[in-house]
Amino acid sequence: MTTPTFCVHGHFYQPPREDPLTGEIPLEPGAAPYHNWNERIRDQCYWPNAELGNFEHISFNVGPTLAQWLELFDPVTIRKIIEADQLNLKRNGVGNAMAQAYNHVILPLASRQDKITQVRWGIQDFVMRFGHSPSGMWLPETAVDIETLEVLAQHGIEFTILAPWQAEAQELDASRPYFVRLPGNQQIIVFFYQQDLSTAVSFDPAATVNADLFAQKILLPKFRPYTEEGEIPQFLLIASDGEVYGHHHPFRDKFLERLFDGAIKNLPIEASYPGLWLKQHPPQDEIQIRPNTSWSCLHGVTRWEGECSCTPHGSWKRPLRRALTEIAELVDRLYRLALEPYVEDPWELRHQYAAVLGGQITVRDYIHSYIPKSLSEEEFNRIRYFLAAQYERQRMFTSCGWFFDDFDRIEPRNNIAYAAHAVWLVYQAIGIDLSGQAIAALKPVKSWRSGTRADVVFRHNLKRAQSMKGHRDVPDDGTPVTP
Repeated sequence: MTTPTFCVHGHFYQPPREDPLTGEIPLEPGAAPYHNWNERIRDQCYWPNAELGNFEHISFNVGPTLAQWLELFDPVTIRKIIEADQLNLKRNGVGNAMAQAYNHVILPLASRQDKITQVRWGIQDFVMRFGHSPSGMWLPETAVDIETLEVLAQHGIEFTILAPWQAEAQELDASRPYFVRLPGNQQIIVFFYQQDLSTAVSFDPAATVNADLFAQKILLPKFRPYTEEGEIPQFLLIASDGEVYGHHHPFRDKFLERLFDGAIKNLPIEASYPGLWLKQHPPQDEIQIRPNTSWSCLHGVTRWEGECSCTPHGSWKRPLRRALTEIAELVDRLYRLALEPYVEDPWELRHQYAAVLGGQITVRDYIHSYIPKSLSEEEFNRIRYFLAAQYERQRMFTSCGWFFDDFDRIEPRNNIAYAAHAVWLVYQAIGIDLSGQAIAALKPVKSWRSGTRADVVFRHNLKRAQSMKGHRDVPDDGTPVTP
């Protein structure tokens, strides 16, 4: 009989905070005494958990934008995190790290081409850092639809993790994985996290004060007693933001260490992770998912496209989504027209651009490897500016821009800055100015607190770009300031 097993999954992520023109994170007063929130959370969470060896025992994903920052500013921490996965890969034949869609975009709200780009970039970034292909991928906000799962499966992803209410089932047994049938005779495996345990860890600090009591009084009782031989083995998954362990809840890095190194030692349970569990216990049963659902909105994915009670005063969200979608379509149309004379599939050129973002190759070498014909310097510059514009156009859909209740916050303002930079890069590429259409589309977006308008934020960022002649948006070697 298989020992009842549990898993802790940590979703470690920070949104891009860099100014698109300088590549640097501005001073963030709320993070004092640190310069920015990344530095503060690094000291409270990422480094302590890496130093204690916690990444070896949990399932985890590290968002690419966070991994890039750690690589630049704390390479020791990211190296320890990667080594934890490699240790499990060597020991068990499968690592415990998962990939993540690159820019933390709400994938059900993205076009199919954008889904592919986000998944491909996420996979390529993972392979570059961890040295092997990922078995699983974390979906931003666990937002899901069938097309998203289809894209994952088409790119070799075996499993993902969802919230229990994302299953189309009246009574879900979340103690085992399921497979989901997909178009084209494909399938993907889904783990559903255990709601009570995940909620306790994420939102009830009292539950995790003492790891021994948590294991004995909260975790152990969630397992069903085995009543007969051959009963399906139990795998309970606890999922939360990784920042819970030390940042949101101080000292929970110590809780995590004790949980795995002592608290469960004399209990009839053990720890594992999804990739390893699947090697020994492939799913037996099929399930259907509820499309356009997520783990942090009671109304599906409305939090990121409209107004719902999760964030009152969200009337600005729909026009922001509509405006950025319009800007994206304008950029895409010009990108396609500009690239079609050179490549058969402009989208494939974008899909593989992660090699440049990760610093594996300069954009000059990348373009010349993809387009064998001789290019003039003017043609080369046109293509590199368009690729840089596509990068900004992807990150302007970062989910954090819609998560909170007001437009006048750093997250949505950053999304507007990325949109302005994309428009400016298009102008540098071919001299076509999309700013008038962008400003008109953004004008209805307004903060209910301060009255700040998105078109004003856009103008400000566009003027900054225009005034910084020779700024480092795309250096001579072709790699963006912010990858």
